[in-house]
Amino acid sequence: MAAVSAVGVLLVDDQAPFRLAAKAVFRRLEEFEVVGEASSGEEAVSLASDLHPSLVLMDINMPGISGIEATRRIVSANPGVVVILCSTYELADLPTDATTSGAKAYVKKERFGAETLRCLWQHRDSDTFGSS
Repeated sequence: MAAVSAVGVLLVDDQAPFRLAAKAVFRRLEEFEVVGEASSGEEAVSLASDLHPSLVLMDINMPGISGIEATRRIVSANPGVVVILCSTYELADLPTDATTSGAKAYVKKERFGAETLRCLWQHRDSDTFGSS
């Protein structure tokens, strides 16, 4: 039986401590592999183009272009990429354009963990934008 290749992940957050914590979560999951990190929306768009990740974990609030605008640009250029927005907002308090950005889901940073990530990935083709 052939080994399944890991899902390439691009982590995007302007706060290095969160990127470090997220990497620790991904390291526990053999089906995912962090292929790059970005600390701004502009850097995320560039790296997504260069690295072709399957999954982008995208912070919403960052200097320069927001995670929502970066998501729009990434999904427009790479329609197959799955973007999961991540921030401290409650789902009901997300900026109104979050649901139309092209992101597949939203996860509150406090709830980000291995099981949440697996659940979001498994339901990535769902038509409902929501959080886990």
